[in-house]
Amino acid sequence: MSSSPQNKPSNISTNTPTLAENYPIPLSPPLPAISKEIELNRATIASSNSNLFSLSKSHTIYEDEWLLAVNKPQGIYCDSVLSSLQSQKTAPPELHLANRLDRDTSGVMLITKSHKVASNLVKAFTDRKVKKTYIALCTGVAPIWETITVRSGHGRSKFGAWRVYGFSDVGRGLPGGSRVREMETSFEVLSVNGKGSFTEVCESGFEGRSVVVVEEKAVKTDGGDDGNEIVVRAYPRSGRTHQIRLHCQYLRISIIGDVKYEGVCEWKGRVHDGHHLHAETLSFDHPVTGVRVTVHAPLPQWVNQALLNSTNIDTVG
Repeated sequence: MSSSPQNKPSNISTNTPTLAENYPIPLSPPLPAISKEIELNRATIASSNSNLFSLSKSHTIYEDEWLLAVNKPQGIYCDSVLSSLQSQKTAPPELHLANRLDRDTSGVMLITKSHKVASNLVKAFTDRKVKKTYIALCTGVAPIWETITVRSGHGRSKFGAWRVYGFSDVGRGLPGGSRVREMETSFEVLSVNGKGSFTEVCESGFEGRSVVVVEEKAVKTDGGDDGNEIVVRAYPRSGRTHQIRLHCQYLRISIIGDVKYEGVCEWKGRVHDGHHLHAETLSFDHPVTGVRVTVHAPLPQWVNQALLNSTNIDTVG
């Protein structure tokens, strides 16, 4: 008895696209193979240093009865800073981290002293009412722009690494069930090879004169001198994981020491044990008083060394 067409097995072509093949394609390169070993070694050292870390008054850059801002050192985990504070006899009982920094990112870390203040600040961060600036020390081809704004997608690739995606991919699904989210950063060049001007932070409405809406892979410039030392200030408008690091990589000015995102590990005869990114300022409306507060973290030594020939170095910090 012959089977009816309904009972015949389906003949699916092996060329039929699978769901995985419909994921958006990341536009930044995968993590270099060497970065895994280097990052593991850095994490081991940071864990040891973080366990020994003790928060002192010298780390405090702002404090009132509701908030505490500290200058987190490079190579120390945020949770270890909080734990050190909690272990002190005079510590309030309801301490919370209002913002987080990557392990090797130094600078302003904000801690709240009550649940209510914490929830108010979380809302301010979510609503993008908190303004942030960062300083990064990079290498690459000297930018032809003085200021620029980069808009792109952001998400994890199928291997779990954070990657840059096209802006038009925002909202599309990714492996693991997440989605591409938008991210935007404005940059200004402060110096190239020690020549430039260390300007004051622009508190309102900063946006680069050039705007790049990312839809294709960055192309390396042939014949350009990629051995320049570049200091940039970043104004992130969103708060995505590794946002500034990813956008620096996309602009072909990777941060020195940032081995995940093509940053050189050795520079000027020195091996760098972490990336050179510093959370310079946080500006926000005080969650209790409503007064505008701007907190500056002192500049790390690597910024001062990179700007030896620059002017106005004393205007910040």
